[in-house]
Formats: sequence, C-alpha cells, structure tokens
Amino acid sequence: MYRKDGENYFIVDAHVALWDARPDNQRNIHGKQFIDCFYDYHRNLGPESEVWPYEEFLYYGGERLMKDLFVDGYVDHAIFQPARLGAFYDTGFGQTEEAFALTLKHPGKLTYNHCFDPRFEEAGLKRLREDAARFGLKGVKLYTAEWQGNSRGYKLDDPWTYRYLEACQELGIRNIHVHKGPTIRPLDRDAFDVADVDKAATDFTDLNFVVEHCGLPRLEDFCWIATQEPNVHAGLAVAIPFIHSRPRYFAQIIGELIYWLGEDRIQFSSDYALWTPKWLVERFVDFRIPADMDEYPQLTVAQKKKILGLNAAAMYGIEVPAEGRLPEPAVA
Repeated sequence: MYRKDGENYFIVDAHVALWDARPDNQRNIHGKQFIDCFYDYHRNLGPESEVWPYEEFLYYGGERLMKDLFVDGYVDHAIFQPARLGAFYDTGFGQTEEAFALTLKHPGKLTYNHCFDPRFEEAGLKRLREDAARFGLKGVKLYTAEWQGNSRGYKLDDPWTYRYLEACQELGIRNIHVHKGPTIRPLDRDAFDVADVDKAATDFTDLNFVVEHCGLPRLEDFCWIATQEPNVHAGLAVAIPFIHSRPRYFAQIIGELIYWLGEDRIQFSSDYALWTPKWLVERFVDFRIPADMDEYPQLTVAQKKKILGLNAAAMYGIEVPAEGRLPEPAVA
C-alpha cells in the first residue's frame, strides 16, 4: 500500500503481463517487430532512469515481476491481461503457464485473466469453457487486431464474438478487457477502433467492458460511447505514462475521462513490463492539473484512491483492508 501525506492508497495494477519475446520464441519477423515497437513505447514515454536494457525487456520472468510490483512498486493486487499473438510467437507472447503458476502461488496478490479468439469458432468455445474451469476466470483480455490465418482482426459485434460473450455470461466471466488503443507494429490500426464497443455494451448490459488504453488515439470517440453505456470502463494503460512525457496531454486525458465517465469507471494500469508501477503511482498521487487548464477541476484524494485501486477491487471482489478504504458517507 502506498502512503503519502497521511493518506493510504490501495493499489490494484489492473493490466500486467508476463511475456517471452526472446528470439527463440519469435515465429517470424513480426515477433521482432512487435516487441521492438513495445520497446519504443517503453523508452520514449517513461523517465530515462526507468529504461531497461533491451535483452531484459525481451524476457524478465516471474521473480522480477513479483519484486517490481509488490516489493518496490506499492502494488497490493495485480491482474494478468495476456495477449497470445500465436501468429508471431511459438509459445505465445503472454506466458500462460508461468503466469498462472505465479497466480496459484500468490492467490492473494494475483488474478489471472485469459484470452479467447472467436475465429476459432466451435473449437474455441469448447476451449473457453475448459479455460474458465481451469483458471477460475473472472475476466478475459481480447486483442481484436490479432492475426489468425488470413484474418487481420475481428470485431466485438461479429456473430461469433457474440456467441463467445454469451458463453461468458453463462460461465460467470463478467469482465471483458479489450485492447482499444495505440496500434503496435505490424498490427492494423483500424482493427483497434472503438466503435464496436458501443453495440456490444448495449447488448450485454451485465458484462463490464474495460476499454484498455481508453481508446487512444480515439479518446473523444471512446468518451461519447462510454458516457451512454454505464458498463463501459476506462483502463489507463499506455495513457498514464504521459504523466511524465507529456503532462498536459495526460491532464487532458484524465480530465476528459472524469468529465464523461466520472471517477468510478477508471482503472490504474502500469501495463507492466512496458512500465513499472512505482514511479507511475508516485507521479499520479502528486499530479495536479496545470492551473491554466481550468476547464478541468483538480483531482481529489478520493478520486485518486478510486482510480489507483478501489474501482478495480470492487469489480473483482478484492478485499481492501480498512485503512485503504474511503470513509463511509455520513448518515443524514
């Protein structure tokens, strides 16, 4: 738990990964293109002091993850959001077995979400049901721009995707995390468009759609969708590092999200290992909207506490110790 100026902040890092992008796992040139693009984000958005050597970035392992998140990074609970990318990596990009083994070893600290791809049709539905039982899934992470055969993406409102979302309803998988943000080479930019969130959120009102990266660079489109769909939430992965590299841009992002969604539907995410949570948590707690951007009110301590952990904790049923909760509202 992070403590600053007499306040306690319960931290849930709602989007972390354990990946292997080493050359012997790269299936083709696209595997190298993907991790190199990741590394460019890592180098260019965060402080120079936080940049890892390239070889360490390719694979860092569970021991380092536990240290960076829970020893050094103030995190109380973290949620794995894996991307498979089987067209680019032999064993996948996100390492299912290693991540799930860590979750079993540290159940109070980690939650494992898995992934599905509706283009596998009936065989994939069978696998989803098996995965739900094995992993005890509360959520899934979808990568709508992932390549599969001749297909270079799918939509949330495709007929087969709807069948998978119906299965999620049956299986009690309530939290649908969707990458809708900046493209990553060689994936196609338009395959991450946010427009399909609108229809799916309308038709599956008992599911939570957490739009990771809050739709960037389509922030305005995302906000107009999310303001009318109360089951749409914003994940700050990729958005929050701008707190360092472009703080005024981050002020605009968080100001728009607060205006349109309110503080109850925004979740902190470091997107580890793109960035480590320590400096992001510290910067966010200290962050103030620039004085001349007065169309946006300053974030309150209570709003920061919700965004840093209490919102995701409520969604996933994570117990928050008394010292990390907000005071109960006064009874009139």
